[in-house]
Amino acid sequence: MSLTLDTYRLLGRSGLRVSPLALGAATFGTEWGWGAEPDEARKLFDLYVERGGNFIDTAGTYTDGTSERLLGEFTRHNRESLVLATKYTTLRRPGDPNSGGPHRKNLFASVEASLRQLNTDYIDLFYLHVWDFTTPVEEILRGMDDLVRQGKILYVAISNAPAWQVSRMQTIADLRGWSPLVGLQIEYNLIERTGERDLIPMAREMGLGVMPYSPLAGGVLTGKYSRDDVHAANSASGDGTRKTVTLANGALTERNLDVVDVVKEVATELGRTPAQVGLAWTLQNPGVTAPIIGARTPAQLEDNLGALEVDFTASQLTRLDKASAIEFGYPHAFLAGDFGRTLTRGDLKLETRR
Repeated sequence: MSLTLDTYRLLGRSGLRVSPLALGAATFGTEWGWGAEPDEARKLFDLYVERGGNFIDTAGTYTDGTSERLLGEFTRHNRESLVLATKYTTLRRPGDPNSGGPHRKNLFASVEASLRQLNTDYIDLFYLHVWDFTTPVEEILRGMDDLVRQGKILYVAISNAPAWQVSRMQTIADLRGWSPLVGLQIEYNLIERTGERDLIPMAREMGLGVMPYSPLAGGVLTGKYSRDDVHAANSASGDGTRKTVTLANGALTERNLDVVDVVKEVATELGRTPAQVGLAWTLQNPGVTAPIIGARTPAQLEDNLGALEVDFTASQLTRLDKASAIEFGYPHAFLAGDFGRTLTRGDLKLETRR
């Protein structure tokens, strides 16, 4: 594979060029009990940009706003060279019912807040962060298009939403001449592959670039957890550390650690780290544009960037895919099976290239 951060990719149906690994800035600040102090965050930013990276991901409420504020300082002299992505919908002020959600009032207020915190007059890529099943899609799309027309955001995207809703929104945007969605952010890694059922195929069909978050499954794919930690998950203290979050969200299971064992085996064969193998695997998917890496130290970031140089053998990819395989369920299994194909094609031999 052998990529570099300045081997840029087009984002979805747009002409926007972005690096094949995005720098996640949720680690910028320590308000959540883990993360990087400002000086350390600056080192992460500088290292990424010096290597040719131009795609940086944050959200208005990451580390209680510190993430955006730090990026506002760090990008003061090279703002135009960077693609800044941020998000809205997560609650900004507890107790204020309209400071969260995807509706028009919060959309416009969130954009203004992010512009102030990022110290910029435009946002390159703006995401709806979390779908909430309450706001009409026309209200969201029209609001986003209004902001694009005002020049406050350049491109729009979505995260954490059902595939059927995203495809519906894209169709409405196309029919009404509103700004189309160009990006989709989902959780996707060797442990969490359910996005392969509908979300990733939908994104390819509808012109959205996929940016996987948590490509290392909250650190599980780095190999730093053992089977002893599976039992500790039941007694997590809730102290707010990154490890506690990982233990509490159910990412540590016997099945997942079986996947990690194969990742470690492949890493040893390649002379790479498990983290590099996990990240490189996501890059193999043609539907993926740029996994989002969330390092807390320059050493972790250096290790993550090494994923761009990983070259798998066909056998290694097969082993990783087999170890982490999921059931696709109905209708996918039916349509892909011999019986389903026979019903529509008989004995026709058909080569497909998509």
